[in-house]
Amino acid sequence: MKKDNGSKVTEFVLLGLSSSWELQLFLFLIFLLFYIAIVLGNLLIVVTVRADAHLLQSPMYYFLGHLSFIDLCLSCVTVPRMLGDFLQQGKIISFSGCLAQIYFLHFLGASEMFLLTVMAYDRYVAICNPLHYLIVMNRQLCLQLVFACWCWGFIHSITQVALVIQLPFCGPNELDNFYCDVPQVIKLACMDTFVVEVLMVSNSGLLSLICFLVLLFSYAVILITLRTCFHHGRSKALSTCASHLIVVSLIFVPCVFVYLRPFCSFSVDKVFSVFYTVITPMLNPLIYTLRNADMKTAMKKLRKKHVASFCHVKG
Repeated sequence: MKKDNGSKVTEFVLLGLSSSWELQLFLFLIFLLFYIAIVLGNLLIVVTVRADAHLLQSPMYYFLGHLSFIDLCLSCVTVPRMLGDFLQQGKIISFSGCLAQIYFLHFLGASEMFLLTVMAYDRYVAICNPLHYLIVMNRQLCLQLVFACWCWGFIHSITQVALVIQLPFCGPNELDNFYCDVPQVIKLACMDTFVVEVLMVSNSGLLSLICFLVLLFSYAVILITLRTCFHHGRSKALSTCASHLIVVSLIFVPCVFVYLRPFCSFSVDKVFSVFYTVITPMLNPLIYTLRNADMKTAMKKLRKKHVASFCHVKG
């Protein structure tokens, strides 16, 4: 344990997912493939949306492009370091590095939660008020909503860092996870953390729960509306809502489980952490592209365009 002259902990030891060297090498290969899939999949969606004028003008795909960008950045906060830690025995992170990881994790995570709520509102307007959809969800409003998501994410992350930075750490410094997060860090503080844990629950826990309930209510209203619709777009709307609900569940269920339980932790928390930081960013591109005809068509157009350009240059 490294301390300064005032017996203050200056670094933490990450216990990671396993202490077995052989298992760590196996996990390195698995998560390396996951990370490559995350980067390629989300970059493909961002590039496709930006390259296709039709998709870029659509509010839904405009938000989807931002969601993929957030997923790409979110995975970069934890996965590269985890891959490096798999190849070494000592998994050390400095106190400042830990705070930075907490900041970016909650900044991007909260922004994603707010963005998913915005996307639910977008689907609500599109399905329940289709005649005025493009008037209501105009480009200016879309820009303002995305900007608001980033701003609220920033406020949330600053609050989380403020909870941790003022805590004294003078005892054990082992974090039972593969990255720094508030629930594990505050348990190492050498003081009574009752108030801090309650604040964490009221901030992260209730934020996750309220957004999740709002999303479920929004999609319930949408599904009820779709029951009365018998036009040709019903199946497409159901497919889009199903994709959104899968993504929402993969993100919010782990967050509610981890952040809405103060004063206790379980070994399964690591599994939920993997889902939130690795599995969900990897699955999002698959969920949105495999079930979406517009995205598949735009990707085919993009591929043909680049193949034609390559052949032209080669010729």
